[in-house]
Amino acid sequence: MTTHLTHWGAFEADSDGERLTAVRPWRGDPEPMRLIENVASAQHHPTRVDQPYVRQGWLERGPGAAGRGTDPFVPVSWETMLDLLAGELGRVYREHGAEGVFGGSYGWASAGRFHHAQSQTHRFLNCLGGYVRHVNSYSLGVSQVLMPHVFGHLGFVIERATAKTVLARHTELVVAFGGLSPKNSAVSPGGVSRHNSRGWIGAARARGCRFVSISPLRDDIPAEAEAEWLAPRPGSDTALMLALAQVLDAEGLADKTFLDKYTVGYERFIGYVRGSTDGIVKSPEWAAALTGLPAERIRALAREMAAARTFVTVSWSLQRAQYGEQPLWLGVVLAAMLGQIGLPGGGFGHGYGSAASVGEPAREFSPPRLPQGVNGVDTFIPVARIADMLLNPGQSFEYNGQQLIYPDIRLVYWAGGNPFHHHQDLARLRAAFARPETVVVHDPFWSSTARHADFVLPATMTIERNDYGAGENDRVLFPMKAITRPHGSARDDYAIFGELAERLGVGKEFTEGRTADEWLRYLYEEWRQHQGGHDLPDFDTFWASEHIELPILDEDQILAADFRGDPDRFPLATPSGKIEIFSETIDSFGYADCPGHPTWLEPEEWLGAPAAAEFPLQLVANQPRAKLHSQLDVGAYSQSTKIAGREPVRLHPTDATARDLHDGDTVRIRSKRGSCLAGLTIDDAVRPGVAQLSTGAWYDPDPANPAFCRHGNPNVLTPDRPSSALSQGCTGQLSLVEIERYEGTAPALTVNQPPATIAAQHLP
Repeated sequence: MTTHLTHWGAFEADSDGERLTAVRPWRGDPEPMRLIENVASAQHHPTRVDQPYVRQGWLERGPGAAGRGTDPFVPVSWETMLDLLAGELGRVYREHGAEGVFGGSYGWASAGRFHHAQSQTHRFLNCLGGYVRHVNSYSLGVSQVLMPHVFGHLGFVIERATAKTVLARHTELVVAFGGLSPKNSAVSPGGVSRHNSRGWIGAARARGCRFVSISPLRDDIPAEAEAEWLAPRPGSDTALMLALAQVLDAEGLADKTFLDKYTVGYERFIGYVRGSTDGIVKSPEWAAALTGLPAERIRALAREMAAARTFVTVSWSLQRAQYGEQPLWLGVVLAAMLGQIGLPGGGFGHGYGSAASVGEPAREFSPPRLPQGVNGVDTFIPVARIADMLLNPGQSFEYNGQQLIYPDIRLVYWAGGNPFHHHQDLARLRAAFARPETVVVHDPFWSSTARHADFVLPATMTIERNDYGAGENDRVLFPMKAITRPHGSARDDYAIFGELAERLGVGKEFTEGRTADEWLRYLYEEWRQHQGGHDLPDFDTFWASEHIELPILDEDQILAADFRGDPDRFPLATPSGKIEIFSETIDSFGYADCPGHPTWLEPEEWLGAPAAAEFPLQLVANQPRAKLHSQLDVGAYSQSTKIAGREPVRLHPTDATARDLHDGDTVRIRSKRGSCLAGLTIDDAVRPGVAQLSTGAWYDPDPANPAFCRHGNPNVLTPDRPSSALSQGCTGQLSLVEIERYEGTAPALTVNQPPATIAAQHLP
């Protein structure tokens, strides 16, 4: 038996050396997740990449995009692959410089710290002179830019968030904008040792805490919460929050002492709420027309929040929409108006129910990791602007007060990620991927991105290599011993980069003369020696153990407690040192789509927009429950949730009846960007007027129409537009759609099998 770690939990496994013969949840996890069932069933699936492949058109004609995504692939030896790829990297760096290379790798490939694909990729490219990088994330692109202006850096809000154990003991009312999704709480970057979302919520409820879940989905919160469900129109949370603020102000329920001492800009904001600037009072009656919620329930909720120890939490999903800055900013403002920030069980939270790490006490130090070196290129893009960058070299764009220029990318190097999962408007992304001269992908599987590459290098899964890992803010560090031999001729990213580095003359700089196992020992011992005052075991003792526990700073951690106690001594990392309800900095940028204080800005696509006449359903494209993002979509548990092999879409009974649709139907979902097939589930846990289709189905485009996905990927439907010029964040959560029965025989799926391959006739 060997213990191993994934992003969604730890597990124990038995192996015959070739495959896993038994997989069980780690006995230390009180709330294990079924996602671990995907690991063994996916390892030797036909979609594993078994050896190196080069796209036929590239092999025969050299660099160039013609045929990318449709050409067959040619299997080649490792020697041929490495020679060809080293030659192409050398050419691009010579002719175009490091600014011609985009170093992708989104970072979710491995739960281990050394074989972290993003770190490996960036270290390798830095040895060659650098690369154009991406900043921020699809999950938190808005938050990562906005929160430093409003509440200090985002890490403060997430890593120092009030401990869930404190909420369980002290909170009287949780108002959860976007819910507290149990499926999202199952995962965290780097891994999860002990899941506890149902535990802390159940304990709080047993003590008498009330939960109000504000979401289009009733099951966006564990059943243990026994929550009241409020379902405003998706995209209208900003209006609801403004109305709550209006009641707190009009009825004298706002904590003026707290606002005067700990915030700046309140008077500018509240003037807007009162209608002084635009003549519109942001009252519950005003909000009722936008949200669909009764005005009296809005008014009563504001009074309940003021009368209790209230915790206001905003999920990450709310900021993944057009003008996503506004509800996030308003969550902070509401908590400030209640005056409970820094108190046990009160205040503000961002990401409870979005990731397992939020609400875990901060560690004293992070686990060991591989140094990435120094990037010789300053150029970067926000990650959600990848298609814009590839399609518009030389074009300027705004970002967080800066005017930047999209670089001219000639080679994309991607390892450890799948942009054809994360990105929006996939037909547009496919066109963008057709522009670079060369696309290189490391992947264990024939993912959508691998199928749109020129060089496909088979990478190992975590169970096929030695590593160690601990999740973000998780106190358990696991040794992660290889459980089986690699599939086919798959190699570790480190081994691949080491061979390429040797061919390119930077082998010593990349490997420093160490094997992967020598790096594990070296990094661990160097890390251990720098943690003075802590009795950490030596590497051999650690490697022989099941896990070790890392020390934490404060079991009873409370967000901003020090700031509340002495704001002069412990100021926030904002320009004023206080909570910025009005930001002079943001206001100075002059962005119409993100003014200097929270504002109602009507989205282009929502149920109150003119476009709803043609597309009358609001799609909610949320995270899946049977996989992490698109990882291991071919695994047994992920496949068990599909309908006729396609991703399920949920629809309220009244909407299904109006369209003469029935459970199990194959349906076509249309937006103004594209369409996809899905299997229908009728469920009254979905708000009327809403269709819920999770992300994660591997993109399976029709050969004649890349905007039509046969498998159920909602990102053929979602818009590739930024949240605002401030953050340039992802807006993939919402889209207007229509749904109809698919008549005739549904087309066959192709993503569950490898792409077409042909034998090499000759090699250059």
